Amino acid sequence: MNKTTVIAEIGCNHMGQMRIALEMIDVLSIYCKVDAVKFQKRTVKELLSPSEYSAPHPNPANSYGMTYGEHREFLEFGMEHHAELKKYAESKGLIYSSSVWDLTAAKEIASLKPVFIKIPSASNLNFEIYDYLCENFSGEIHISLGMTTHVEEERIVDYFVSKGRNKDLVLYSCTSGYPVPFDDICLLEIVRLKEKYEDTVKAIGFSGHHLGIAADVAAMALGATYFERHFTFDRTWKGTDHAASLEPDGIRKLKRDLANVDKALRYKKKEILDIEEEQRKKLKRKLEKTSENSSSERI
Repeated sequence: MNKTTVIAEIGCNHMGQMRIALEMIDVLSIYCKVDAVKFQKRTVKELLSPSEYSAPHPNPANSYGMTYGEHREFLEFGMEHHAELKKYAESKGLIYSSSVWDLTAAKEIASLKPVFIKIPSASNLNFEIYDYLCENFSGEIHISLGMTTHVEEERIVDYFVSKGRNKDLVLYSCTSGYPVPFDDICLLEIVRLKEKYEDTVKAIGFSGHHLGIAADVAAMALGATYFERHFTFDRTWKGTDHAASLEPDGIRKLKRDLANVDKALRYKKKEILDIEEEQRKKLKRKLEKTSENSSSERI
């Protein structure tokens, strides 16, 4: 039986408030029973050019600052916050992780020694991050492949093979959009990734930004074992990611349904299962010979 790992990405849906972030960890642990929580870490002035920093947010209604840079700074937690979040999550039985968007953020989060670090689609061609993590971080490295060509994807995997770290690598099928319509989810990309890389990397995952949870269950049937979904308390809250997130009951049902379907994805251990034996005795009608050359089933 495959072990499914459900990761709730809080990201910046805490809206810059530690109180909300800690409450989210409580709910995800007690009510939703996920396996891991994931945040984000950016070094905003390293990640953005001066013109990008001073530009207005593309959707001013979702902005927490006068400029896009100020918006991003408002939502950033410092390292003391991430250390507290890791300690608190682990005290609740959850794995803590963070996406890292730049080299400084990668160094900072690696210093906390989480089980895994995530590279988002936007930063998955930053090989400086890979260089540092392969040499200085012993945990798993998870990479989303949204907005990524097949040639770029191969370059990433070949790099990890060259470093001997490919068995620590989890690749996520992903479409970068918020939210993603169903005809752009492209679930069969999971099959393609499995066929090409299953024997090379640790696992194939699915990072979804769609509505509902039906596609996640289908993704598991196609072979994904890691599942990442954005999490919020209220999909109408201010911010870009809330609309593409699951609320507590959605994440709870996702974890439940994946666990149940995971149990069902197997062949029969024998032709007639134990649960069928009694029913077979009561209900099964045998084929009986009715003539020398023919037979029929009595009903």
